[in-house]
Amino acid sequence: MLSSLSMKPSYALLAALMAVIPLRAQSPDREVLKQAAMEMADGRAKFTQIIVDSIFSFAELGYQEFETASYVTGLLEKEGFRVQRGCAGMPTCFIADWGSGKPVIGLMADIDGLPETSQKPGVAYHAPLIPNGPGHGEGHNAGQAVNVTAAIIAKQLMQRHNLKGTLRVYPGVAEELIGSRTYMVNDGMFRDLDIMLSSHISTEFATTYGFPKGSAVVSTQYTFQGTSAHAASGPWRGRSALDAVELMNVGWNFRREHLRPEQRSHYVIVHGGDQPNVVPPLATVWYYFRELDYNRVRELHDIGTKIGRAAADMTDTTMTERVIGSAWPGHYNEPLARALYANIVRVGMPSWSEQDQQLARASQKMMKVDPKGLPGKVGGLVDSAAGVRAGGASDDIAEVSWNLPTVVLSYPGNIPGMTGHHWSSGISMATPIAHKGATAGAKAHAMTVIDLLTRPELLTAAREYFQRQTAATKWQSLIPPGTKPPIQMNREKMERFAPELKKLRYDPEKYGSYLEQLGITYPTVQE
Repeated sequence: MLSSLSMKPSYALLAALMAVIPLRAQSPDREVLKQAAMEMADGRAKFTQIIVDSIFSFAELGYQEFETASYVTGLLEKEGFRVQRGCAGMPTCFIADWGSGKPVIGLMADIDGLPETSQKPGVAYHAPLIPNGPGHGEGHNAGQAVNVTAAIIAKQLMQRHNLKGTLRVYPGVAEELIGSRTYMVNDGMFRDLDIMLSSHISTEFATTYGFPKGSAVVSTQYTFQGTSAHAASGPWRGRSALDAVELMNVGWNFRREHLRPEQRSHYVIVHGGDQPNVVPPLATVWYYFRELDYNRVRELHDIGTKIGRAAADMTDTTMTERVIGSAWPGHYNEPLARALYANIVRVGMPSWSEQDQQLARASQKMMKVDPKGLPGKVGGLVDSAAGVRAGGASDDIAEVSWNLPTVVLSYPGNIPGMTGHHWSSGISMATPIAHKGATAGAKAHAMTVIDLLTRPELLTAAREYFQRQTAATKWQSLIPPGTKPPIQMNREKMERFAPELKKLRYDPEKYGSYLEQLGITYPTVQE
């Protein structure tokens, strides 16, 4: 028979058990959580596919993403997220959040399409759904599918395991116009955010860190005001605003020879008059100025403005300017990128079917590039500072990267060799290629959220990197104070195409995929 002493519990042992058991309840094994996240993403593949296809069918241009914003916020509200709409003066901007306390983790992705990029998905030749209509000729329809799926998975795991923190989902409104993030930063929308996880469509599965990523940009319109007159009987009475626009463009084109080769600049005349027999009293030209850093892009913009004023002086017109949007070059966070990349490697590239590869190879042949198909391995972890500095594209997620630790997930879904901002980049964007890529991206983001919730040292490292990044360089807005977002842009275009787009809206209650609804055999490789 055991002694009474042997039956008494050890108070030291009880204290140790009481200390360990709550910790285990609050901090489940990270690898188990990540495995659960991947399995949950696979279980939600249909949900993700429906989002990809639905937003593809909306095909909304910048500032007019009303269907997309309503659809995404509706999905998140059903999952218990609190939604604020109309943020930063933009009707299609929103914040959807869930949870409480720190860390506060954001997920962000673009939502706008592009003009004149309408394309039937799964068809390896030019076949617009609407002639000259808007479309997802870059693939922004898939980003919210990645982030919404990842946010819901993370939320469910947080509930199940009592993990503290706040999740926030944001849209990239009018990204193709570089038109929202600066306004969002200036409005304080990220003031209490700890981390931003962004996502963008790619042909690869990869991420980057360091500076610079892309070019700084100022998007601005110069409007000239003159005097109308009869162009035949009294042209000397008029002062042509169109003459001023053309002189500005000529002056800028002569100046190009004497600018750094890293600069990129381009323009379109958005209004040049109404009819030839009336001297145009009003004309507008829209410029994008791009350079590799804040100081140089500001100087480039100043040169353009000086040439515009000179053109106004030469034509006895007046000039006003309206900045549309802007962005610095990106500087993405190394500790976050390394954590995200480890998860990318763990997820691996999607398993492409022979049909996926057939579509890719046929599209590549059509575009007269190497028909190598879709990549089979994940991309590398790239240090942006290690490459040759040259001009290139811009993305206003860079504005966020200078205000808090930020990383961008490049997830697969597009076909290598397609032309950016072109109907060819829409070929894969409502097909199994984009569906699988979005599910893979959702896994990587959900797993990175788990890292941030369970590894306080990762948060510390990300903050320390950001403090070093901004120690000598302080972000300044390239948009003048008090400027409001130009939310009227693209309104008339979308109103013109609305009846046809309404007929093309995806109905997941009736059809298993948008390909099925459109009656497209996957893949269609010949006309």
